[in-house]
Amino acid sequence: MPLLNRLERALGRFAIENLALYVVVGQAFVFLMAILGRDLTGLISLQAGLVFQGQVWRVFSFVFEPQSLSSGAFGVTLTVFGWYIFYLMGSALEQFWGVFRFNLFLGIGWLLTVAVCFLFPGDYGTAIFIGGSVFLAFAYLNPDFEMLLFFILPVKIKWLALLLWLRFGYYFIVGGWSLRLMLLASLANFFLFFGADIVRTARSGRRRMQQKARQFAASNEAPEARHRCYICGKTNLSHPQMDFRYCSKCAGDQCYCPEHLATHEHVLTAPVEGK
Repeated sequence: MPLLNRLERALGRFAIENLALYVVVGQAFVFLMAILGRDLTGLISLQAGLVFQGQVWRVFSFVFEPQSLSSGAFGVTLTVFGWYIFYLMGSALEQFWGVFRFNLFLGIGWLLTVAVCFLFPGDYGTAIFIGGSVFLAFAYLNPDFEMLLFFILPVKIKWLALLLWLRFGYYFIVGGWSLRLMLLASLANFFLFFGADIVRTARSGRRRMQQKARQFAASNEAPEARHRCYICGKTNLSHPQMDFRYCSKCAGDQCYCPEHLATHEHVLTAPVEGK
């Protein structure tokens, strides 16, 4: 990717290392404050109308809004598990891509999410789908990675990614245009990073299927007979035990079965092919 390389050379020094950790720490702080009775979500949530009034920090602070503020045991467990997954996979992607490219991956989702929010000033922006794109990216690169669901149940991540795609598809079908565009904005980074590879894989898979189809068709075609009696038409396929012979006195070196080898009339001129 020449363009990506040029961007990294020009802007790489501004990349933030351990960005996933900072996001988790920020969300954990907001979550803790909510438990202590100081709900900060009203100050950090992304609302285009308030941004237009001068509260510009909301463009950045909304990424620190936790997925849930439930203080129940299940809610806390689910939230902590989500942080663990985001940090684990975000750190892995940062190590695989490098700091700048991981920053760019999150930055594209963030920027497009903000843009969609400004298209619908009455709605709230959310970073939940951006976290989902990190999960999908990791699953695409490591489909057979096995993780402990809720730290207990081992499951391959590709099946969890499939469930997430189905969930996003459901949101896209039943949601309004605001939710649909928010979802597409959050997943644009995934398609920008992996779209070309997905297309190449699909084309390669189609070529393999076509090749296997041709091989299957060829294997099911009736084999051509090597020996065919000029008189009765018997072949080595219809009569595999029969001993066929060729007459040296016939024009065209004609083949005969044992029955007609001694009784046939010699062919004086070679037959014309196709007749």
